[in-house]
Amino acid sequence: MLRGLSRAAAHEGYRVLVAGTPGFGFRHGEVWGVHVAWSGNPVYLVEHLPEGAATASSVLGGGEHLAPGEVRLAAGESYTTPEVLYVHSTAGLDGLSARLHERLRARPQHPRTPRPVVLNTWEAVYFDHDLATLTALADTAARIGVERFVLDDGWFGARRDDRTGLGDWYVSQDVWPQGLNPLFDHVRALGMQVGLWVEPEMVNPDSDLARAHPDWVLTPEAPLWRTQHVLDLAHPAAWEHLLERLDALVTEFGVDFLKWDHNRDLHVAEHRRADGTAAPGVHAQTVALYALLDELRRRHPGLEVESCASGGARVDLGILQRTDRIWASDTNDALERQQIQRWTALLVPPELTGAHVGPPEAHSTHRHLALQFRCATALFGHAGIEWDVTTCSPAELEVLSRWTALYKELRPLLHSGRVVRADEVDPGALLHGVVAADAGEAVFCWARLATAADAQPGRVRLPGLDPAARYAVRVRTELGEPSVLQGAPPPWPARAGGAAGGAQDGGGLVLTGAALGALGLPMPLLNPGAALLLHLVRT
Repeated sequence: MLRGLSRAAAHEGYRVLVAGTPGFGFRHGEVWGVHVAWSGNPVYLVEHLPEGAATASSVLGGGEHLAPGEVRLAAGESYTTPEVLYVHSTAGLDGLSARLHERLRARPQHPRTPRPVVLNTWEAVYFDHDLATLTALADTAARIGVERFVLDDGWFGARRDDRTGLGDWYVSQDVWPQGLNPLFDHVRALGMQVGLWVEPEMVNPDSDLARAHPDWVLTPEAPLWRTQHVLDLAHPAAWEHLLERLDALVTEFGVDFLKWDHNRDLHVAEHRRADGTAAPGVHAQTVALYALLDELRRRHPGLEVESCASGGARVDLGILQRTDRIWASDTNDALERQQIQRWTALLVPPELTGAHVGPPEAHSTHRHLALQFRCATALFGHAGIEWDVTTCSPAELEVLSRWTALYKELRPLLHSGRVVRADEVDPGALLHGVVAADAGEAVFCWARLATAADAQPGRVRLPGLDPAARYAVRVRTELGEPSVLQGAPPPWPARAGGAAGGAQDGGGLVLTGAALGALGLPMPLLNPGAALLLHLVRT
């Protein structure tokens, strides 16, 4: 028997529990999955139960983990469990993802407008806010095709670092003596939407809010994490205060988008009831969070919200009932993001997953990666930029302009098609893509993450296509040519003419879906940190 407890909004928490036939993968095998659509404490279990001498059965389950006394029902009261999704596929993990993505896309509140190109200011300026600097950043962003400008942490209270001011949701008069409207008016005049970073559930001990209302802090004796405590949303006065502040900010500045962060787990979460007794507080905190989001969205129906949670810590379909995208990880290193986005897509479709082009040196790992690879990685999500683009060279700005144009061209496909992932035999490379619902078009990324062990990568199969259709295969080079290993043979498609029974058509390659899926294409011998983008259209 296996049991697993996943803590509330925890970085190590489960997303989907999957069991399957031996050797199952992305494209093969029978699998069963469980997801608890709840942002509190979920619990997952797998039990192997003997049923007589010759047979046995297995059970997968999930639900909310309630600590003793966390929910107390008086006469006539009731408790509703979180929704638990059970998913079955005979086509491996891709089949499981397809069912989950179809369900999400069928929701009435699922985003129906094209997902705008975002520029987030965090890795551009961090806490160094200045009107002239940010105005120049907005000017450059608009020139390269950005559609939404998000002002990140550092705009409020005494927030000049991560140790002070969290919880004081008033515009800093020291940094912004004229308020935020001069910047936001300028951003809108450039044709971009306005976004704002908040972390409403948290508070620094060094803040006006914590000093004025110590009783609003959830378990103040608990250890600090990231120099912050949790604000007790189940405290009625704290909840009302947050609603008033968020409502006022969205109203005053006409905010289109809130980046809603949640940068620590709920350790030793103990809620003080009105009668003075204490009880475990995760359930009450989660219910209050949902109510806060619901009421804010009711007051501002056009407002979009991102569940950031330090990147990846709160990724569940409970929070996605109330938000419009998630931030997959604060690790914006494109090499690591290839795997992060690959597995996040098991549950969440690309249009709901923020994926940004970072600077040449990754903030989280200090790794240096080519712009071509960073752009190719960020293409497969709700795309954006996390970089001070005013420091870019003219050549880099030209690549970013071509990238935003390519994203806008392909996002109808990327955000509606079926996610496919090959079961690679090369541990140093990944093949993933999106195939249109009618299989009439597809985009694939062949990404090299580590040096190949073999002298040649061999043929790589492209999954999910219509076997009977013929496809024109095009290499998209708007982001630049991928870096090829020195001394390697000429990259594909220069040596692919006639491969797998294909034909040249006007300088391009035309192959059947059967050939592409069964025999594949010979891939170039790329350097680590390089990617090839293939665009297929049915002829």
